[in-house]
Amino acid sequence: MRILITNDDGISAPGLEILEAIAHDVAGQRGEVWVVAPAFEQSGVGHCINYVKPSMLQRLDERRFALEGSPADCVLAGLGHLVRGPVDLVLSGVNRGNNAGENTVYSGTIGGAMEGALQGVPAIALSQFYGPGNIELPNPFEAASGHGAEVVRRLLEVAPWGGETYKLFYNVNFPPVTSAKVKGIAAVAQGYRGDARMGVAPNKSPAGREYLWIQASAQGQMTQPGTDVKANLEGWVSVTPMRCDLTDRDVLAELSGALDPYEG
Repeated sequence: MRILITNDDGISAPGLEILEAIAHDVAGQRGEVWVVAPAFEQSGVGHCINYVKPSMLQRLDERRFALEGSPADCVLAGLGHLVRGPVDLVLSGVNRGNNAGENTVYSGTIGGAMEGALQGVPAIALSQFYGPGNIELPNPFEAASGHGAEVVRRLLEVAPWGGETYKLFYNVNFPPVTSAKVKGIAAVAQGYRGDARMGVAPNKSPAGREYLWIQASAQGQMTQPGTDVKANLEGWVSVTPMRCDLTDRDVLAELSGALDPYEG
């Protein structure tokens, strides 16, 4: 098996080291793991791609590269230029912090997996929820380390991967607990934290120029039953199937009846 991995925390991030171990475990002794990750942190860039200027590429080892670009750029570089031969799986992560609820739409980790799916390759995004149960551990990624390979293998064995147009990809979030306290793997929907929204904090430099810091929302707020954040905070690994098609089919049917007939 040949696996391409990336992340949005950057080439030196500890979560990428965790993902490399997961990928090597899944690929096996005869498999190949290729690393193409951003040279600098790219958190929050979503599915951004950089096509207005070239991106510098640095080779660090035989199958390890740093790219001055987004996670989606890294996947494109790996699939279209660097990896020798077909890729069987794209893994993105392990992100430092959760990509559940509304975080999903901002996430560069999700963006990397999304690009893999758009390129027709099975893809999984993996993120580690931080909380009181793991943030002080010597390895706060303990749940991901202990269960990551198992989750990937189970998805490869039992999960659907098809689609006539937009392919499926999977968003995995590990709970903020020790590995031993993980209760299981749950298939759930993307949640909604309600009032937990991103904010802006203005500040001024000594020269008087105004700068804005984007502030993250509260991450501990519970979501609805059957959704990712709730499952994570209750000790479960969450798995959410996703596609790049953003169409709301229910509203489309309703809207079609209210607008002019179209038979195209």
